[in-house]
Amino acid sequence: MANTSSANGTGDGGLQPPLVGGQDGSKHAGESGLGRSISFGIAILFLIGVAVYAKLTLGEAAGAGFVVFAAIIGAYMAMNIGANDVANNVGPAVGSGAITLLGALAIAGVFEAMGAIIAGGEVVNTIRSGIIDPEMIANPDTFLWVMMAALLAAAIWINIATAMGAPVSTTHSIVGAVAGAGIAAAGFAIANWDVIGRIVMSWVISPMMGAGIAAFLLYVIKRTITYQSDLNAAAMRWVPVLVAFMGGVFGVYMMLKGFSRIMKVDLHTAVIVGMVVALLTYALVKALLTRIGEVENSKTGVNRLFNIPLIFAAAMLSFAHGSNDVANAIGPLAAIVEVTRTGGAEITQAAPIPLWVMVIGALGLAVGLWLFGARVIRTIGSEITEMDQMRAYCIAMSATITVLIASELGLPVSTTHVAVGAVMGVGFLREYLKTNYDKILAEIREHHADEERESLDRFMRAFKAADIRERGIMLKALKAKNRARTEATVISKRERKRIRKLYRKELVKRSLVIRIVAAWVITVPSTALIAAFLFFTIRGYML
Repeated sequence: MANTSSANGTGDGGLQPPLVGGQDGSKHAGESGLGRSISFGIAILFLIGVAVYAKLTLGEAAGAGFVVFAAIIGAYMAMNIGANDVANNVGPAVGSGAITLLGALAIAGVFEAMGAIIAGGEVVNTIRSGIIDPEMIANPDTFLWVMMAALLAAAIWINIATAMGAPVSTTHSIVGAVAGAGIAAAGFAIANWDVIGRIVMSWVISPMMGAGIAAFLLYVIKRTITYQSDLNAAAMRWVPVLVAFMGGVFGVYMMLKGFSRIMKVDLHTAVIVGMVVALLTYALVKALLTRIGEVENSKTGVNRLFNIPLIFAAAMLSFAHGSNDVANAIGPLAAIVEVTRTGGAEITQAAPIPLWVMVIGALGLAVGLWLFGARVIRTIGSEITEMDQMRAYCIAMSATITVLIASELGLPVSTTHVAVGAVMGVGFLREYLKTNYDKILAEIREHHADEERESLDRFMRAFKAADIRERGIMLKALKAKNRARTEATVISKRERKRIRKLYRKELVKRSLVIRIVAAWVITVPSTALIAAFLFFTIRGYML
């Protein structure tokens, strides 16, 4: 009873998304065995190129061989971040059909690299997020082994998750790896358990916030646009407001997150910039819609209005991601470079990131996305639940708003968990609305059971064409008319439960959700164990 063809889209059956990689013939090369082999070969060539580039840059400097090996691992980590994490930014836009996979790969690759190089920052802490106390590692060689083991462990884990199609937090991966290698080197006292505890707490906070905000935004869109009888008028009124809201939020987000390492901007200034962007966006969209005159009076027609905003959202999210998360790949590498250069004098201080290291991180993000990103993009974009442009809008907005709120409150959240949680929130809201709608239709048929078929059909057509306010009036009148018969019918608790189960529609793939959540839960302990094993292996080999 999806009623996807109705003008107002009330059945919420959604639009069938194109296959990732597209019905446009742009199927990703990595889908076939030959394509995977080619991708693997290109990745190996990239790592070899990184080794040559690092060696030429370092020359005969002390410890150059060790740093070259670390650069290869850093590039490997960056590729895995690109393959896994970037899907959060472009997956919904691809799944909704707003942009093809190749287009998303091009946009994300360029803007990730730009964000990493332009706004990636001049310094990062040698110990990511204060996970361990570096003063407890007196030996510089031991510190180098800790960083090397952490970087390789995180990269291996993200690689495994990507192969499974499971989006995981790259930040959590490197945090768990640093903690595990540090504990292996100096015992449990080295770990900052308060920070680790907040990270564990974020496993619940991140997806719940993302799901709640996305579901709320989708419900607002349905109430104001898709549940109206005249979709064209509703779209002309509300789409400029929604797109302007997106522009304003992204203005704030870019000031606080995208350019935070270039310029220091307080929240008040960022909000003012966001308001200016919102006003300009509203005027532009309003003028464009006025020029168009009217849109197709259907859910499909309204969805098309969100295509360009989603493309801009994908670009902005990719830029911000490149500027922030590139440190997950090159932060430990920068620490290795600095400790090698100074002979261990800078273990507890900030490590400046050389430009050549930043370039490796930026290129690694882009190469990993291009070669291996399709798998996770498909998971987020179309496998958890069906996607259309309005749902993708809600997910992009939810991810942005959640990160902003969490940053101001000091809550540790994962952008991956937020984005996937938002996808789930949209899917579960669709389930609820679809189930509720089917129950209403069943009640209408039951109330008209004794009437002529023509009368039932006439009422159903009027009900489907009505907006949400008119439907409420129709249902209230119908229930009043049939109250006597309804009160005379006693329905047991078991029967009510059976009816609810009969009309429940599962629009979210449960098995995939369970697999993703399981991957989240074991990310930190898994990377910690892998890093500890690698630390002992490296130490044994070096000694």
